[in-house]
Order: sequence, then C-alpha cells, then structure tokens
Amino acid sequence: MAKDTSPGAGRGGKKSSGRGQRDLRVRVKTAKGRKLSSKLWLERQLNDPYVARAKREGYRGRAAYKILELDDKYRFLVPGARVVDLGCAPGGWCQVAVERVNALGEKSGKKAGRVIGVDLQEVDPIAGAEIHQLDFLEEGADDKVKDWLGGRADVVMSDMAAASSGHKGTDHLRIVALVEAAAQLAFDVLEPGGTFVAKVLAGGAESEMQAMLKRSFDKVANVKPPASRSDSSEKFVVAQGFRGRPDDAPTDDTGPGQGGGRDAEGSP
Repeated sequence: MAKDTSPGAGRGGKKSSGRGQRDLRVRVKTAKGRKLSSKLWLERQLNDPYVARAKREGYRGRAAYKILELDDKYRFLVPGARVVDLGCAPGGWCQVAVERVNALGEKSGKKAGRVIGVDLQEVDPIAGAEIHQLDFLEEGADDKVKDWLGGRADVVMSDMAAASSGHKGTDHLRIVALVEAAAQLAFDVLEPGGTFVAKVLAGGAESEMQAMLKRSFDKVANVKPPASRSDSSEKFVVAQGFRGRPDDAPTDDTGPGQGGGRDAEGSP
C-alpha cells in the first residue's frame, strides 16, 4: 500500500488532528478568456448557501429568500392578497407570493389570492401567477394592471435594479429613480392600507423618496434581510398602511405617520 504523503498526513499515514485539512470552499481556476471579476462571481455563486438552497427548494434564484425574510418580519403576503410584482424576472418573488397568498387555492379554508408579474422581457410561466410582458413606465400601465387584477392591489413589490454603469453614484441615482417610478404606479393601483416593497441602494440620494413614502404610508421601514449579501449596498424599503398619494394623503401630527417611517434601529 502506498504511503499517504499528502498534506495533513501524520506518522504511519494517519491524518493529523486537523492541521492541513483541505479548504472546503469551491475555487474556480482562471480559464483562458475569463475575466477575474467573472471568476470571482462564479466562485461566490458556487459557495453561496442561498444559491444551493434555491436549487434544492425549486426557486428560480436566491432573491426568493429576500422576500421570504421580509414577509416573515412584516407579514404582507397573506392568503387572499392581490400582488403585483414589477420587474418579476426570473420569477422567484412571484413563486414566493403564489405560495403565501394561496394563489393556487391549496390551503384549505384560506382565501385565494392573485399574483400578477410584470417585466420588460418574456418570463417562463409560473403556476399560480399571471405573467405579462409590459413596460410599467408606459402610459396607461396602471390601468392595465388593475384590469388584469380585476381591481386594486394589496401589495406592489419590486426587486428591480437599473443596469450597472460601474459608477456607484450613478447606479444609486438610477435605482432611486426606478423605485420612485415604481412607487408612482403603486400610488395608482394600491388599495388603502396596502403595502409597497422595493429594493434600493444605500447612498444618500433617497431622502426625497423616503419623505414621499412617509407622507403616503403609516409606516416606512428600511431593512437589509439576511439573504442580502453583506458586501452589497442594497437594502429594502417596506411601506405599509397606504393612505393615498403624497399630496392627497391625510396628515395628522399625532397620527401613525408622524415620527413613523423608522426602521427597527430607530434611524430615519
């Protein structure tokens, strides 16, 4: 029998007490034509527990766990809720919404909800969700959404991000503009008391957007769910208790909207 001379082998070919154990992370060799950034991204994907979990549990991406964790905390995807998912590709958020609002009617004795997914690109069908190819920025998009729902929505959510320019400040401004546009559609389609959830990037330019949401909702929280990568600047705004458009919403200096809009840590 050949003697084990590999690192970590002790006397007589036996393994030592842990020193020299192989790194269990999957490492990607740099291949010809592969950029370092691509190598690092692939390595991160291969070692991401949320990616592995999504594959096991049938979700279309790790982002599904972001909305799961947000809903676990704020409870807006309830049976019977009518949900609009803006920029829904590849469909992970829709999958979660279908399960939680009981869109397939599989939860006996619970109300059945509706899930509408909207995206610029074609999205593979999702059982229990209605997927529509639509630019939500186009004129009349809100009326189309209400027609598809047969009324107003209880939840409007968005995991959209503008295409990266490589410049952090520019990307931040782009996503803030995108979130503001999504909020405008939410103002048009939400039921009173409804919820708006959207991804933003930390960067300081979103103060006006936050102020707008605080005028329209009873509570506005900013949170980074555990599934959001620690090295990412993304966070999510969860606005609940829709009262109406910013200019139309009732104000009350002693009401829930005053001094609300604070996250769990108490920061604006």
